[in-house]
Amino acid sequence: MRKLILKMQVSVDGFVGGPNGEVDWVFKSFDPAVTDWLVQTLWQAGVHIMGRRTFFDMMTYWPYSAEPYAPPMNEIPKLVFSRQGLDAVRRAELARAFEDAARQRTLLGIAPVPANEAVAKAWAEAPVLTGDLAAEIKCLKQQPGKAILAHGGAGFARSLVREGLVDEYELIVHPIALGKGLPLFADLAQPLDLKLVHSRAFESGAVAQTYRPA
Repeated sequence: MRKLILKMQVSVDGFVGGPNGEVDWVFKSFDPAVTDWLVQTLWQAGVHIMGRRTFFDMMTYWPYSAEPYAPPMNEIPKLVFSRQGLDAVRRAELARAFEDAARQRTLLGIAPVPANEAVAKAWAEAPVLTGDLAAEIKCLKQQPGKAILAHGGAGFARSLVREGLVDEYELIVHPIALGKGLPLFADLAQPLDLKLVHSRAFESGAVAQTYRPA
């Protein structure tokens, strides 16, 4: 049975985003070693899973990115979790989001990297799972292949944590306290005991921490 890994960037006080979802703070402690570690862990995945909002953001970005994270994000299959599905209206929203992102990059003078047709098609046709989250994850875990790698939003990540579906937490803890924002472990019915299985400190002050349920 393959495991589900939740990969998140976290502040020292446990937030994965600012009060309005801001994540700009994570880049203050990025360095080449952090980037290399993130890319290596992305390649561990057999499939990326995410909620609808995160899917919208990623689909409008990764197919046209030249960043080192782009190959594993583009080449590894994706699955979208959305109870409402992606009907014609939401597909139209996605198309508008893509166009808005392209215009914004043009205004900023950022030249997009042309995505090949297969990459764009893979994102556009990513399967959408609309059933019960726990049941869908159970089915995925029983399939052969490499690990299931989950990406936030905070809401989707908290749902996975609340349902006890996460087998491993890969957290990069950044040397910043936000004071308020979007917490990762906000919906716990009871304390969650974790076992630290790996830790790596980077010169930037960020620390990669890998935990498993105790």
